[in-house]
Amino acid sequence: MTYPREDRPVERRTEVMPQQPDPVVEREEIVERADRVDSKIRVVRMVCAVIDVICWVFAIVLAAHIFLVVAGANMANGFAQFISGFAGGVNLGLSDLFVPGSEKVAVLLNEGLAAILWLVVGAVLTGLITRLALPVEYRRAWYRRTTIS
Repeated sequence: MTYPREDRPVERRTEVMPQQPDPVVEREEIVERADRVDSKIRVVRMVCAVIDVICWVFAIVLAAHIFLVVAGANMANGFAQFISGFAGGVNLGLSDLFVPGSEKVAVLLNEGLAAILWLVVGAVLTGLITRLALPVEYRRAWYRRTTIS
């Protein structure tokens, strides 16, 4: 082992330490249990599916009644009576909204409007339930934009 002598110059090195990265900012994140979120999503989608099916069945029954009346079916038939009674219960009170001279045109206008309204009501209800009850990432989206930050 050699020691530097006093008559020889000693070379000293200074090392530059790399700069420390910016301090990490800790943030809290609320995490729900996955099984709770999954069951909530499943229930909301099931409710929306039931609403859709009911509204579509009502609209189809009204369309079937329109077809039977316009085609001139025998309204004394059991099936025609069943459809006519069911359509009378789900026509939203629109049976006498339009009163043209022909019965066929009246049924077409009144029950056609009721069928369209059932489809609109179903779409609005499922849209509202989805928006209010589902987390953001599970909602149906008409438009999504990804931004780079």
